[in-house]
Amino acid sequence: MFEKNMGGLDRAIRVVVGIGLIAAAVTGSLGQWAYIGIVPILTAAIGSCPAYKLIGIKTCKTSSES
Repeated sequence: MFEKNMGGLDRAIRVVVGIGLIAAAVTGSLGQWAYIGIVPILTAAIGSCPAYKLIGIKTCKTSSES
């Protein structure tokens, strides 16, 4: 359904940032807006970022690059 356009490091960073934002929202360090951390977690889970597709970025290796 979605073309993979994110590499492993990119995905890992998104998970860490997403968890950090959600933890900050739960503890009250940041406002409710920090629940937006679910977005980077979801994009990391599917391996595809719509914004990357719009601007033509691809951080994953393809079979032609290896």
